[in-house]
Amino acid sequence: MKRSEIVPMPPFFDRYINLVEDIDLFDGFAKYTPEYVFAETEKLDALGERVYAEGKWTVKDILQHVIDNERIMSYRALRFSRNDKTQLPGYDEAILAANTVAGGRTISDLLQEFSELRQSTITLFRNMDKTMLTRMGNANQTEISALALGFVILGHPLHHMKVIRDRYFPLL
Repeated sequence: MKRSEIVPMPPFFDRYINLVEDIDLFDGFAKYTPEYVFAETEKLDALGERVYAEGKWTVKDILQHVIDNERIMSYRALRFSRNDKTQLPGYDEAILAANTVAGGRTISDLLQEFSELRQSTITLFRNMDKTMLTRMGNANQTEISALALGFVILGHPLHHMKVIRDRYFPLL
């Protein structure tokens, strides 16, 4: 199913979904791999602990956040695709970010974890039919389908890589 088949387009999450072309979800998984989105590894490594403003995350923190977010969005998609109507809460990204060991890891190690996670995500979505993909659930007080969550998974890293290019790469 394509991005244009997401009906309704969920508020807030649309900022990530709309960063992805109007292509089939699985074509998106094939195109927007972690290695593709975060291909500029030399620059990511060179940034080290630099941040563009006080209180902002390092690039390693951002990568860990993207990984954590994909796990959470996949969990939501699993629940909704299986017709679980339980309202799911949001999550506090700042709490998660404050409680990782991302700073002690390498960019390479984080991207390895991200790639392994993505393979699991693809397997999860591969086993959803159209009915399952279009099932809706409520996460963080927003109605959203499993399909929309799949496109959030693709667009969220694109959003963060744009922030890195715009605000972090000028620090080099």
